[in-house]
Amino acid sequence: MSSNQGSSPLSQSSDGPFRKPRAPAMGPRHCQTPHSLPDVCPKEPTGEGRALCDGPSVVVDQHRWTVYNSQVNLPAALNDPRLAKRESDFFTKTWGLDFTETEVMPSFYLPNISREHFSSYLQETAQREKVHERCKNICQSKDDLSVLTITSNHDKARAELEQVPKIFMKPEFMLNDPATFNAVLPWSHFSVAGGKNSRDVASSRLLQEKLSHYLDVVEVSIARQISLRSEAFFHAMSSQHELQDRLRGTADAVAKLRARTAAIDRIMCRGPLRALRDALTRNNCVKLHNKLKLMAAVHQTQPTVQLLLSTSEFVGALELIATTKEVLQQELQGVHSFRHLGSQLCEMERLIDKMMVADFSTYVQSDLSRPFEEDSQILEKDRLQSLVFGLLRQRKLDFLDIYSEEMVRVAKSVVRQCVVKSVSQISEIDADTVRFHEQMRLMTFPQWFDLLLDIFEHFILFLKRIKATLGVIRSVVLEVLDSSQRSRLADVSSATNHSDGRTNEEEEEEESGGGEAELAYLTHEGLFISDALTLNEEEQHSHTAAHVQTREQTHTDACGSDSASATTESSSSREHNSNTTSSLPTGGATAIGEDVMPSDLELGRVANNAQELLYTASDVSQDRCVKVLMTRAKDGSLERLSSSEFVCLSQAVESFVSDADELCGRRSVSLRGALQSQANRFVQRFHEERKNKLSLLLDNERWKQAEVPAEFQDLVDSIADGRITLPEHKHTGSEDRKPGEFLCVDGQKYAVVGTVLLLIRMFLEYCQCVNDIPSITTDILTRLADLLKLFNSRSCQLVLGAGALQVVGLKTITTRNLALVSRCLQLLVHFIPVIRAHFESRLQPRQYSILRHFGHITKDYNDHIAEISAKLVAIMDSMFEKALSKYEVKAPMPSVCLRNVCKQMAKMHEAINELLPEEQTQMLFHRINASFKLNLKRQLARLGVINDGGPQYGLVMLDVAFYSESVLALRSLECLDLNMLEIWEQKR
Repeated sequence: MSSNQGSSPLSQSSDGPFRKPRAPAMGPRHCQTPHSLPDVCPKEPTGEGRALCDGPSVVVDQHRWTVYNSQVNLPAALNDPRLAKRESDFFTKTWGLDFTETEVMPSFYLPNISREHFSSYLQETAQREKVHERCKNICQSKDDLSVLTITSNHDKARAELEQVPKIFMKPEFMLNDPATFNAVLPWSHFSVAGGKNSRDVASSRLLQEKLSHYLDVVEVSIARQISLRSEAFFHAMSSQHELQDRLRGTADAVAKLRARTAAIDRIMCRGPLRALRDALTRNNCVKLHNKLKLMAAVHQTQPTVQLLLSTSEFVGALELIATTKEVLQQELQGVHSFRHLGSQLCEMERLIDKMMVADFSTYVQSDLSRPFEEDSQILEKDRLQSLVFGLLRQRKLDFLDIYSEEMVRVAKSVVRQCVVKSVSQISEIDADTVRFHEQMRLMTFPQWFDLLLDIFEHFILFLKRIKATLGVIRSVVLEVLDSSQRSRLADVSSATNHSDGRTNEEEEEEESGGGEAELAYLTHEGLFISDALTLNEEEQHSHTAAHVQTREQTHTDACGSDSASATTESSSSREHNSNTTSSLPTGGATAIGEDVMPSDLELGRVANNAQELLYTASDVSQDRCVKVLMTRAKDGSLERLSSSEFVCLSQAVESFVSDADELCGRRSVSLRGALQSQANRFVQRFHEERKNKLSLLLDNERWKQAEVPAEFQDLVDSIADGRITLPEHKHTGSEDRKPGEFLCVDGQKYAVVGTVLLLIRMFLEYCQCVNDIPSITTDILTRLADLLKLFNSRSCQLVLGAGALQVVGLKTITTRNLALVSRCLQLLVHFIPVIRAHFESRLQPRQYSILRHFGHITKDYNDHIAEISAKLVAIMDSMFEKALSKYEVKAPMPSVCLRNVCKQMAKMHEAINELLPEEQTQMLFHRINASFKLNLKRQLARLGVINDGGPQYGLVMLDVAFYSESVLALRSLECLDLNMLEIWEQKR
């Protein structure tokens, strides 16, 4: 075994400061004395004189996997000499045939290292290497000598130890084992007889000497090993003595410390601890006294609750009950005398619930049933706030249903009261014999309209009262919600501050030190830790009791629970309540109040229900008004109203609905829908009356130019000024003004018939209806379009279709009749864009598609005008064809035929010149001239007359010149381009 495995003696070279580790020696005699202690426990206690193995340590690396744990490595598998016997698809089965033979490409990330990279290092270490080699050569003889000496001694010791039998070296060597004993002492060599012979004595002596020799060999080997490690033994012994000295000093210091601690305990601690014990005893007595006062206060709970209920202080009674129940559950739990008080308080709480619901129902009835003439909108606001807060506290969240039912009942009674009041003022109606619904039908429209206005006024007051009451309820709910959120935020902030701790280090150390000292004393003296914690909680409770009580009093004042504090009895009961609750712990009351109150979601739902109840009140009011309206309209009386009466009704309904919507904040459609239904019936009757009137006017129209009264001229002028309405009264000087021949519109004169004047007034009435009743805009537009289409179709049947010959008894339809109809149609076409703009301004953008009716009407009117123009040309064309068929080219000139043609054209011009404007007259005669040229050209072709300059050509040109002079002599036709050369065939 190596003697100094843990040390490495160093030899100082004379050539440089470099040291070289020497080989381990067998003993201390052959090596330099080490400067450090030898390794007493070498890692490999083997007798071989070799260096430590470089393998893993068995102690350190026993739980870590190393390469020595591997069974087969990859190089061994690849360099297997039994390659021919190995499976051919060991690596190629999955990775391909070229896997093992593929040449591995050098990595692009690793540089190519050559000898030049180490040239600088070799130059720096060349001198050191020479010194190292020189040192090795110098020390080689000494090392070889020591190695030979150590090796010879080691071999000699090994040879001596090998003489000792191996059985003595086994770990399981035990002489009490018979097999081992017989192997060590072979008694079989001795005779088993009783006597001892010389042979047995010699054998025993030889065995004794052999065992002694074995013992000497072992002792010598042990002595040699001890000599090799003598320095380590001496060092261990010296360390043991030093450790004993230090332990002795430590024991002395501990004894002195204990003595000083006992003195400190005797002098400084026993007196203060006795004072703390006396303080704890005093605190326990105070706690007992407070507990007795608390029991006395709880004992007075039931009389106080009854006193509060007698003054309708429901909230105070509920707070007192909740506080008492919390005290019974926490502070007075297990007290035998109060075992039945909890159930009694629960029964009283259920009784209070019933009392609050009944009181709220009574309040709602008295509030909604009181006369509307009272100025105050809210009845006993403090009482209402107290009731709402109590109901919320008890989670009676359906109290708004009571209000809703009572609201519907009162809404029904409002209508009945108004009807009874109105009927009592009408002597013609006997209220005892006529049923309720019949009473409204027997009224005249002014009487019924006054009744309706009275109902509207009462319902507006009804809604205002409901809005005020629900506003108070909603404000209480929102106040409770806000206070709940604020308390939650305060709890979160206090918890955050508590978790952060104090920032003052001195106070923290002082408090922690004091608390730990007190706690340690209490534990040391035999008390429990819970007593100390209870003491701390009691002190904190005494500091916060006043703050919590103030917060509860503020919360009670905000909720209006002191509404009936005016009487002496209520004041005394509140004082008694405050005295009682002040004796109770307020922290528990606050906690149970937070638990009893509804959640934020429930409170928000109640607030929304209050707002929805206001919407319901508006709907109920309007539904009752709808029934009043439908009762009146049952016999069709509303349909027979005049336009002004229906407009008054529509304006009254619209005003009431607008006021109700403004009060409630939501648009209701029930009453508007009922009015719209009646408006549609009114429009239907309105349209039928004017449609029948227009049909009668057209059937009696003789299609002659009518005089235009000043009243209609004023209507047209107002339309030109942008006022598309009927005048409320006739102008004062309109009757003295003489009627005109034409209707002047935008500087143009229109010759019209009487029916068209009345038609203008009719569509102004339609426009006026739209102004008065905007809800019927789309309906009235379609009816007006129907009226205009009726005029167009009937006028076409009567004039172009010659229906007036049978209906009116006209002898013939003249050109003047046709021109007059055309001019009337042009007047209406002029007004259609104005009407369209008027309706467009009152329509929603999504309703603009209905305006297409005006485009269709304009197209129909223009087509009718074009047909009339074509009819006039066709009349002249037939006259030309008949007259020119007898035309002959012979003297005298101008011919009789051309004289008749010019005479007929003069009559045509005389008939239409005053009716049609100059441009239309020129255009019409331009077409008539084209028809004349076509007929003359045909007749000349029939006669064989050509423009060859012959005698016949000359006669024809004389007639043509006469025709041209006659036409151009007519008024407004001076500049007409006749182009008479077109009568001749063009030469090819």
